[in-house]
Amino acid sequence: MKVALLGKGKTGGKVLELLVERCIEHTVFDSTNQPTLEKLKEHDVMICFLSGVVFNQYFQLCLDSKIPLICGSTGFDFPSSLSQELKAKKIKWIYATNFSLGMNLVQQMILIMKEASKIFSDFNFSLHEIHHINKLDAPSGTALSWKLWLDSDVHITSERIGDVTGIHELKLSTPYEEIYLKHSALDRKIFAEGALFAADKILNDKTIAPGLHLFQDVVQRVLNQGTIK
Repeated sequence: MKVALLGKGKTGGKVLELLVERCIEHTVFDSTNQPTLEKLKEHDVMICFLSGVVFNQYFQLCLDSKIPLICGSTGFDFPSSLSQELKAKKIKWIYATNFSLGMNLVQQMILIMKEASKIFSDFNFSLHEIHHINKLDAPSGTALSWKLWLDSDVHITSERIGDVTGIHELKLSTPYEEIYLKHSALDRKIFAEGALFAADKILNDKTIAPGLHLFQDVVQRVLNQGTIK
C-alpha cells in the first residue's frame, strides 16, 4: 500500500517511524507539502492525526479524494450525515479517539464493570486521566469513550503533565472494596501500530462496507474471529 500521511506531529511522527521501519511507501503532507486532490489520488489510503482544527480545513478535500481514511483527529465532530454520504460515494473511513489495540481489551473489561449495579447497591465510579501539557481537550476523547462504554455516572478528572503519552484509570468504589482498571500508553507507537492495522483492514478486509466505522468495532470483529493477524 501507499500511504498519504497527513501531519507528522507527536503521533503522526510515530506513524512515519513505523512506515520507514516497515518499508511502506508513503508521502508526508504538512505545511511544507500541502495536500491537493491530484497528489492524494496517487495513494491507496490516508492516515490523519492532525488536530481537529487543522483536520477541519482538509475535511472536504479528504472527502473529495474518495480515498479510504484512517482518522485519529480529536476535537472534531463528524457531521451526522457523513456515514450516509460515504456509503453513497462508496468510500470507507475508520476513526477513533484512541488507536491502541490494547484499548479494545480494556473496552471488554469495562463492559463487565458496567454490570456492577447487578450486585452492588452502594457503589460509584471515578475516572482520572493524565496527558502531556500540549493536549488541548480535557477530558480526553479516550476518557469520554470509557464513560460511554460504562454507560453510568462517572466523575472524570484530568491532569496535564510533561510529555505523558496517556494514562487512564477507572475506579469502582464500594463501602468495603475498590477495583481499579488502568491503561498506560508507554509509547505513541501504540497508536501508530493501530492506525497501520486499520489501514491494512480498510484495504484488504472485504467485509468492511463503505461508510464511517469506529476502530473499536473493526477490532472487535477480529477479536470475535479469535485472532488478530
